[in-house]
Amino acid sequence: MKAYTTEQIKNIVLVGNSGSGKTTLAEAMLFEGKVIDRRGEIDHKNTASDYREIEHENENSVFSSLLYTEYNDSKINILDVPGLDDFVGGLSTSIAAADTAVMVLNGQNGVEVGAEIHNRYLAKVGKPMLIAVNQLDHEKVNFEKTVELAKERFGNAVTIVQYPVNAGIGFNSVIDVLTMKMYKFGEDGKMDTLDIPESEADRAAEYQNELVEKAAENDEKLMELFFEHDGLTEEEMRSGITAGLLSRGMFPVFCISAKKNMGVGRLLQFISNTAPSPNQLPAPKDKKGNEVKCDSSGPAALFVFKTSVEQHIGEVIFFKVMSGTIKEGMDLTNTTTQNKERLSQIFASAGKNRTKATSLNAGDLGVTVKLKGTKFNHTLSDKGIAFEKVSLPEPKFRTAIKPVSEGDEEKLGEALSRMHQEDPTIVIEYSKELKQIIIHGQGEYHLNILKWHLDNQFKIETEYIAPKIPYRETITKAAQADYRHKKQSGGAGQFGEVHMIIEPYTEGAKPKDNFKIDGKEIKVSVRGEDEHNLSWGGKLMYYNCIVGGSIDARFMPAILKGLMEKMEEGPLTGSYARDICVYVYDGKMHPVDSNEISFKLAGRNAFSLAFKKAAPKILEPIFDVEVLVPSDRMGDVMSDLQGRRAIVQGMSSEGGFEKISAKVPLAEMNKYSTSLSSLTGGRAMYSMKFSEYSAVPGDIQENLLKAYEAEQKEE
Repeated sequence: MKAYTTEQIKNIVLVGNSGSGKTTLAEAMLFEGKVIDRRGEIDHKNTASDYREIEHENENSVFSSLLYTEYNDSKINILDVPGLDDFVGGLSTSIAAADTAVMVLNGQNGVEVGAEIHNRYLAKVGKPMLIAVNQLDHEKVNFEKTVELAKERFGNAVTIVQYPVNAGIGFNSVIDVLTMKMYKFGEDGKMDTLDIPESEADRAAEYQNELVEKAAENDEKLMELFFEHDGLTEEEMRSGITAGLLSRGMFPVFCISAKKNMGVGRLLQFISNTAPSPNQLPAPKDKKGNEVKCDSSGPAALFVFKTSVEQHIGEVIFFKVMSGTIKEGMDLTNTTTQNKERLSQIFASAGKNRTKATSLNAGDLGVTVKLKGTKFNHTLSDKGIAFEKVSLPEPKFRTAIKPVSEGDEEKLGEALSRMHQEDPTIVIEYSKELKQIIIHGQGEYHLNILKWHLDNQFKIETEYIAPKIPYRETITKAAQADYRHKKQSGGAGQFGEVHMIIEPYTEGAKPKDNFKIDGKEIKVSVRGEDEHNLSWGGKLMYYNCIVGGSIDARFMPAILKGLMEKMEEGPLTGSYARDICVYVYDGKMHPVDSNEISFKLAGRNAFSLAFKKAAPKILEPIFDVEVLVPSDRMGDVMSDLQGRRAIVQGMSSEGGFEKISAKVPLAEMNKYSTSLSSLTGGRAMYSMKFSEYSAVPGDIQENLLKAYEAEQKEE
């Protein structure tokens, strides 16, 4: 296909609620650009974008899709993303690759939950946005109410460029106040350009004045021209609208019926003429902080924003050309792995259909296959350029998984790895501590879709089970214990005796030389110390206080090994223990029977005895949780959080929503995404991030101890 210049390239992402018509709009755009000769339909399961079996079955997008159309001597790359928040990974990576968002609103329902959520992500990264009000041919459409809601939710940047003349059944005409023309559509979507009827002249003039003022606001020179000539030319207005898009000071509103292909050609015309090209956006920075201009004559560099695995093809790599020109057969270096990669083939992607390309210029989006080790978030470059990774939202939902057949464990591991490649917001954790495979995702539906793939695509029967909580164990006071390990069974026996004191570890505290425990004073003399940063968090301080050779120095590592074994399987619930100082100050040996195993077991058991006498505490993981909630649902959400033992840290307002910041135990966050959605009609969203470990309340500790005891009896 033709190689388009950077100025001719437009990269758009279609965002909005599930069911707003994004996939149908993408299909109409491809048809308008003659990339396809027939428009597919979601009901018929033949759209270019939703081509996977799971999407046919659910009749909505699950993965993001890359498509393109050619229109008005421009190449418009289109990223169609899922509307559900559970699949926000596809949104995050697509926003990173796109330069402008088209927010698709269902004209019947106005601004729905998905649209609000997507707008928050766009606002966070400062991406330009225009609005397409869809389904204007529906009997229940309300254009004015939709625009009113858009202004309420997105702000006063919402600016009408088009409005419908006859919204509802029989819809076929719009007034465009940028061109000051009326466009009338036939049944096939063919557009006729007419003069604005006298009956609409005043309304059109009013909207045009608003548009001109908004366009002038975004450019000082245009503002001067506006006052000087009492208006702006169409070309000047386009310049002001582009500036307004770039600053998010203007969200132009267009009218469409994607299913009937009405208004789609005019929308594409506006995108090709007015939406910013990749080189008009702020230049991205590499990992060294240097700006990398989107320039076809610059060094060759591409960034991988998505990967997928397709049957009969293998791994498919989706990339954006950040700089230079990428050519077929080019050799580049992966700046993450330092491996050389050859781009044997490059394609423009129209969903499941791919068109061969010989070269792609800076700003373009493309696809390649059969690379050795290049993954999502990698950079390929000929000059060592490396770009920062796309930031993905933290997981919000967790469950444990296991294969129904133990023989499928290896197959399950491979399948989960492949699913993570396709959707990096699925995080797989093989927990040695919990003896479970924990899957982290964005919500219950998100992980149900994963299970569908395992059951149907990979043919691995699995089951989800309740995930265990990674508790920690520690102590709150000093305690002393000794233990003698003695075993005689013919021949050489086993003998080792260890006396120790344990106390809580405190950052910066120096070792003690005197303890008073149970009314008894014990003096120790520290001869050596080992500091161990534990892989699961916290520390162990190991002090050798042996005097007079009561335990030979060669047995001290064996005692430490016994301690570490018991810390990996704590005395209370089998959870990891942390933040403890251990003083080994006395013991006994046997000239024949003492050996390493004897002292390992003696140390292990002495530690366990002392631990239980040292006012032990179970610690639980606490997460920082932020909830964005509509003000009318604030009370319900607060009550629910309090029922989850949350400690509210603060409340504030953000983007028309109330923000609650709280610390919540992980044990209480199970299925929270489902509960929050139910409480707020899906309008709230939240994030959670690990904060600290904190002691569980006494009644909960008692229940945990009983549960562990019962579990041990069963085993």
